[in-house]
Amino acid sequence: MNFYQTEVRLRSFSRGFHLVTTEVLNALPDIKAINVGMLQVFIKHTSASLTINENADPTVRLDFESHMNVMVPENQPYYKHDYEGADDMPAHIKSSLMGASVQIPITNGQLNLGIWQGIYLCEHRDNASGRHIVITAFGN
Repeated sequence: MNFYQTEVRLRSFSRGFHLVTTEVLNALPDIKAINVGMLQVFIKHTSASLTINENADPTVRLDFESHMNVMVPENQPYYKHDYEGADDMPAHIKSSLMGASVQIPITNGQLNLGIWQGIYLCEHRDNASGRHIVITAFGN
């Protein structure tokens, strides 16, 4: 079994849901050497997250952002952790709800995603800088 790993700093993204599948693939071309294996992508932040969802219609990404903002609103009187602004605590909650990592099967050197699936960076802050992700692939 072979293991490959790299850490990448993604560029800054605006608040919302952004496809990063291409960035992940470009960062770890060693995936092509794996016939059967797994890819894990982990984000090293507590106010952004990762998920897998539709990669075709951009309105899906807008709807995700709209729904998350209703589900976890800003400026709630019960938030105590607001040192970095109104989006601070809601960003942490959204990150925990969405998750810090995704796993995808690798088959014949390619990610075995569904035809309409892509990897999303979920940016929950208004003014975030670039995000660091750790990409690990392993298999035979």
